[in-house]
Amino acid sequence: MNYDPPKTVTLSAILPNPSILLMGAGPVPISEEVKKASGIVFSHLGSTMQTIIKNLQTMARYVFQTNSTRILAVAGPASASMEMAMSSLVWPGRKVLVVNLGTFSQRFKDMTEGLGGSVTEVKPLGINFVTEAQVKSILEKESFDVLTIVHGETSCGIQNMELSKITKLAKSYGLKVVVDVVVTVSCMPVLMDEWGIDIMFTGGQKGISAIAGISLIAFSESVFEFIQNRKELFPHWCLDIRRAWKFWGLGEYHYTAPVPGILALYEGLRLICEETLEVRFERHLKSSLFLQDEIEKMGLSFYAPRSCRLNSVVAINTPQGVDTKALIAHMIKFSSVEISGAFGLSIFRIGQMGEQCREENVQRTLAALKLALEVNFFNL
Repeated sequence: MNYDPPKTVTLSAILPNPSILLMGAGPVPISEEVKKASGIVFSHLGSTMQTIIKNLQTMARYVFQTNSTRILAVAGPASASMEMAMSSLVWPGRKVLVVNLGTFSQRFKDMTEGLGGSVTEVKPLGINFVTEAQVKSILEKESFDVLTIVHGETSCGIQNMELSKITKLAKSYGLKVVVDVVVTVSCMPVLMDEWGIDIMFTGGQKGISAIAGISLIAFSESVFEFIQNRKELFPHWCLDIRRAWKFWGLGEYHYTAPVPGILALYEGLRLICEETLEVRFERHLKSSLFLQDEIEKMGLSFYAPRSCRLNSVVAINTPQGVDTKALIAHMIKFSSVEISGAFGLSIFRIGQMGEQCREENVQRTLAALKLALEVNFFNL
């Protein structure tokens, strides 16, 4: 059967004009350098790509604060890197202790069960972080193979304040430790080697301020060797670290690598290294605290108390009588600023990652939020 071609619509007719300032939980705005890099295409094999990979891994070691050489990008979001991590360490019979603060912590549980592993969860008492003592009480009673933990739970704006204590404790019990640093790496200190982390990963579209659809994952040298020697079959092909390392470590073919995404990561990492982590951490903290102070001046409150509040994704309680979706829609329509809703909680979230932490972006977001609340909901 022959079909007539459809009537097409150009992207310029679909995309918003002016463009939307992305101030939610990700993706985030990107720099001109990243924008240019993400439009370049060349062969994913050969000496040029190998030079890029070598430099990218060197920069990533600095950002992750590790001496490990086992760093690679994954053609997929941070959840794809999470799947690579979990499928490397979990198979039927393996036991995983999941530190669960919310939606993204829960993803570890879901993946473990899908891989045939068994799960024990430890949750905080109230709106809080999970403590070292809570984890220790479980480890003293039962043995596990893997511990998973999210550094910053994006879904509710809580930071696991005792993460480094928990990871070191887990290592002392012989567990492999997997950490989601999606909204914290390059935004605040993350010390892979010092904290005893075996695998950690992030998405390109968060603190690194690259593009969505590409992620970065690092394996410790010891866990990489453990995975190389496992006898069980891998459930994935693309996400098999042993196959992937043929490209990232040996320059051989695995699958067609996402060249524009790799180049975007490269530029994002390069800009972090040029700024330096120390300066970058200070910029993020200063910007987030200013945002939080201004939010309080509006009479709004935060979901998480100061003692465990995540600075890179700030969760704000939606005022009584306000519809979160309507609030977000107003900000987009009248101010061209987009923030994030939540996963079942009565909150909205404002990101403070990478390029979001610029004074003009924060001021514009605050003005848009105040307008939406004043005009549509109540007088502040």
